[in-house]
Amino acid sequence: MLRTIDLRGRRLSPAALLAAVPRARASRADAVDTAARIVHDVAARGESALREQAAQFDQVSGHALRVPAAHLDEALAGLDPAVRAALDESIGRVRAASAAQVPGRTVTELAAGGTVEQRWQPVRRAGVYVPGGKAVYPSSVIMNVVPAQVAGVERVTLASPPQAEFGGRVHPDILAAARLLGVDEVYAMGGAGAVGAFAYGVESIGLEPVDVVTGPGNNFVAAAKRAVAGFVGTDAEAGATEILIVADAAADPVLIAFDLISQAEHDEQASAVLVTDSEQLAANVRSAVTDRVGATRNGVRAQTALNGEQSAIVLVDDLAAATAFSNAYAPEHLELHLADPRPDDFVNAGAIFVGASSPVSLGDYLAGSNHVLPTGGQARYAAGLSAATFLRPQQVIVYDRAALAAVAEHIVALANAEALPAHGEAVTARFAG
Repeated sequence: MLRTIDLRGRRLSPAALLAAVPRARASRADAVDTAARIVHDVAARGESALREQAAQFDQVSGHALRVPAAHLDEALAGLDPAVRAALDESIGRVRAASAAQVPGRTVTELAAGGTVEQRWQPVRRAGVYVPGGKAVYPSSVIMNVVPAQVAGVERVTLASPPQAEFGGRVHPDILAAARLLGVDEVYAMGGAGAVGAFAYGVESIGLEPVDVVTGPGNNFVAAAKRAVAGFVGTDAEAGATEILIVADAAADPVLIAFDLISQAEHDEQASAVLVTDSEQLAANVRSAVTDRVGATRNGVRAQTALNGEQSAIVLVDDLAAATAFSNAYAPEHLELHLADPRPDDFVNAGAIFVGASSPVSLGDYLAGSNHVLPTGGQARYAAGLSAATFLRPQQVIVYDRAALAAVAEHIVALANAEALPAHGEAVTARFAG
């Protein structure tokens, strides 16, 4: 369990480090092709495609694709009070953290009578996806919906897979969370098909196309976002989960084992990686994982993930090498179990959890941070879900006649240099006669 990748004694270039990163590459490649076919089928055949997909993937048929309001009300009425209290607390924390992500308007005066205003406009419609296959994620309802609401999105719609266990309904905890947040447009549809439905709309069930699609899921959901990118906006491809832990000899191997298992239980394709310069810590973590993984409820699933090519213990020479490896990996979740963590050195990560009292589980539920984060190395260039995901920066330019006159000569010079004289003529025409 947890294969070893020994990089000690090797000075690796950034490209070589990237090649050494453990990834389940074959499954991701397969997901791209399959997801694209599913998305295009929904675009072409709408409701019929969604129902066939539900029968194939969810073993559900004849269900209501658009969730009736009564289902939402029943779910909230039946919600466990302890779960409701936890959801309420999470909503408050995520709302507060998301509010800090909304930029204010700024106006820059370039000259007397000439200004450029920077403002942020929310999209009109957002479609948020909440997984519901191997596990159920009412927390993901919060992580998607609250930032959209804080950003000022006019209409938030939600999709989650129909559940055979509940007669084709969306899981009641997800429905209850949606009702808590005032979301009343909910659809029982899952996976890549849901992403396609959001992007292209399904007229027969009243689903209008959205402007942005967000939400976590498996590799098929992530690949579906790639298939619709350019047609609608998407957040980063939040596919099968990842955890990378950087630890030194002083770290607690038992806590590290618990944290690796906690992410491995999500999915057989989940990635769990430890990077350390301590061979003894590596041995102790492997032993602790072996001792504990079988005792957890989702132990079989976690074992599959931990034994997969995407999971490993990586041995390095020192902290500098561990930092370089982490930045090449660009993990979704990064935990630092270090005597001197230096989080500023770890520049590529969806979210960074510093110290033994900041496990990923905290971020999954109650830290106030968002748990919808980029996977597959996208943290090198992409951000996690936030209020900014639903906002578009716009520039408003206001120049009076005098301010335009002050730069007219420069505009003409550049327009002529670029062989676009009509650009200059559009300016000089304002001063003719």
